[in-house]
Amino acid sequence: MRIGELAAAVGVTTRTVRHYHQLGLLPEAERRPNGYREYGLRHAVALARIRRLTELGLGLTEVRDVLADDAGRDLAEVLEELDEDLARQEAAVRERRLRLRALLDGGALPAEGPVSPELAAVFGRLTRHPEPPMAARDREMIALLETAAAPEDRERLVSALRAAADAPGALERAHEAYALLDALAGAEPDDPRVEETARALADCLPDEALEGLGLGRLGADGSDPLDGGGFLRALLDDFAPAQGAAVLRTIRLLTERAR
Repeated sequence: MRIGELAAAVGVTTRTVRHYHQLGLLPEAERRPNGYREYGLRHAVALARIRRLTELGLGLTEVRDVLADDAGRDLAEVLEELDEDLARQEAAVRERRLRLRALLDGGALPAEGPVSPELAAVFGRLTRHPEPPMAARDREMIALLETAAAPEDRERLVSALRAAADAPGALERAHEAYALLDALAGAEPDDPRVEETARALADCLPDEALEGLGLGRLGADGSDPLDGGGFLRALLDDFAPAQGAAVLRTIRLLTERAR
């Protein structure tokens, strides 16, 4: 058989055959006097076995191990590892589908989505239309924090936000505070409304939510908790000057309350 006939017999391409030659998986046939390689039955058998192994999901390195005459791993060992890997992938896919189903069954998805179903539920309880523009920006920041947080920190964050959403009058207080913050868009940082807005924002978070947000740990070593924070600086720079001053003052008020 020539290479095209070999490839057709086994159901692969000639390019695949040449690739297996280059990797040393399939021995090359000897050339005949006319210069063409002549493949025999043993090449077809070997190529068919490689195809079966790859169709099971083995990588070519694992196939080489199985085919090796020495120092290779037993086929049963390789297949056992493959089965375990597929089981892990299956569990991961199942978990992803459960999360997707929870998001889809939870009603309208937030504009910041996808977020976790738990955070989506909190957003749903604190959203009212029409809403102040600052409310949407706040959700963006919270979604960013959830994405960047370690799993245990993410759980604490969502728990804290849930506590805030559970507080009586939470929706009304949040939207009043957001409206005050929106009104500072063109103001100066020393505007007297900055303090009023900061206190309104701080009142949106009950005491039980503060530890979950990690505010009680800020400045525990006696340093200024708001000095040298690159993320915080980027956050404040994203606001108009008076709004940034109000947010900074809010964080200071909450940090003092958390101690």
